[in-house]
Amino acid sequence: MASVLVSGIRELVTNDPRHGSELGILRDAAVIVEHGRIAWVGQAERAPAADREHDLGGRAVVPGFVDSHSHLVFAGDRHLEFAARMTGQRYDGGGIASTIAATRAASDDELRALLQARVAETAAQGTTTIEIKSGYGGAMRDEIRTLRIAHEFTTETTFLGAHYVPDRNRIDEQLMEITGPMLEACAPFARWIDVFCEPASQFAFDYEESKVVLKAGLAAGLQARVHGNQLAHGPGVQLAVELNAASVDHCTYLSDKDVEALAGSDTVATLLPGVEFSTRSPYPDARALIDAGVTVALATDCNPGTNFSSSMPFVIALAVCEMGMSPAQALWAATAGGAKALRRDDIGLLKAGALAHLTVLDAPTYVHLAYRPGVPIAWALRV
Repeated sequence: MASVLVSGIRELVTNDPRHGSELGILRDAAVIVEHGRIAWVGQAERAPAADREHDLGGRAVVPGFVDSHSHLVFAGDRHLEFAARMTGQRYDGGGIASTIAATRAASDDELRALLQARVAETAAQGTTTIEIKSGYGGAMRDEIRTLRIAHEFTTETTFLGAHYVPDRNRIDEQLMEITGPMLEACAPFARWIDVFCEPASQFAFDYEESKVVLKAGLAAGLQARVHGNQLAHGPGVQLAVELNAASVDHCTYLSDKDVEALAGSDTVATLLPGVEFSTRSPYPDARALIDAGVTVALATDCNPGTNFSSSMPFVIALAVCEMGMSPAQALWAATAGGAKALRRDDIGLLKAGALAHLTVLDAPTYVHLAYRPGVPIAWALRV
């Protein structure tokens, strides 16, 4: 494969602290790509020779967005539920049942086509790495096939058999299936295991149930993630830290003890402000987390119930305008933060050896991601 010189970069965000600024910004920069990885980064005037050149004409370039939380394998939608919420109905997790029914009714080819279109949609908005969860299968057969289809599109797949409790009177039976035959069948197609730990909802799992699920996944060789503290104060954060989960996601309701636990751990707090926007819920206190030294990531949580948006630029704009993050902090969280939430060191930054995941902005600076919300200025570059 020929080497490619990507030139004409007015502002290059590298997330490499060796370049001095908060985001490792270089002006009038260039990047050389070889075999799908970055071979060189620096000032354009010092660029080595390459086999061909791709001139971006003075645009800004940032690391590809890392969307570390999504639920893209599903059929149907829940627009009526959304409309009801806009008139005051509270979200409690029960609507997941309708998505499970629609997903079960869809064929493999239908699910694959829907997922392919959604993944393409994310790339068109600058996302280059995406995590995809199961969870809308419910039964073992459907959990396996949704996870297998997701695995065709990304290596960052998550087994979320513990997404929904249809009947609390049969929770012991459900846990036995999730941690037994379902886990065994799904593990070959997954890197992660996740659980919806939310005692405030009758449709989610409590602390002890969640711990059983995660420990079974860890024993099967998967790594842990947690949905936690979305609907109310709860044990999700403490459980995630206790089991050294890579990330605890939502973090809408946090106590001082939760923040302290996160700050003293390797667990990333992944914030999903699109959910708060779409459910009219309070936004997480991103400023308090950052000030406490917590590693923060941003992701879409694209799903049919609480945020049917795949746009990382939209998430960045919400983080800046509604959660008190600076444009620099929000961009870092959507790139390097997401990489940390996936425990990856080859994405979320632009330096020699990293994957050549570059996102181009039709703008002179990354600040336009928040400055021009809703405008499609970001796209993933293929070289």
